[in-house]
Amino acid sequence: MAANTTRLRVRVSPGARSNAVLGRHGEGWKVRVTAAPEDGKANDAVLRLLAERLDLPGKSLTLVSGPSSRDKIVELHGIDPAEAERRLARPR
Repeated sequence: MAANTTRLRVRVSPGARSNAVLGRHGEGWKVRVTAAPEDGKANDAVLRLLAERLDLPGKSLTLVSGPSSRDKIVELHGIDPAEAERRLARPR
């Protein structure tokens, strides 16, 4: 059986006071990270935050689009879209 793969749209606010998944943003999710948008630091922080929130190992997430943009697409391996939505929507 093939592993589930999901693509997640993310709108990022770097340089924030805290890391958080804020909620839906159009067809994707709004997140904020404390890391600065330089040398890939914010991208790494986004992937770490999503991995933690989705309860996935870091190697299961790949940035596939938007490395220098606020709008990104992250590919998630081992989780279907419905489960990803459920985990992101749960209160923290």
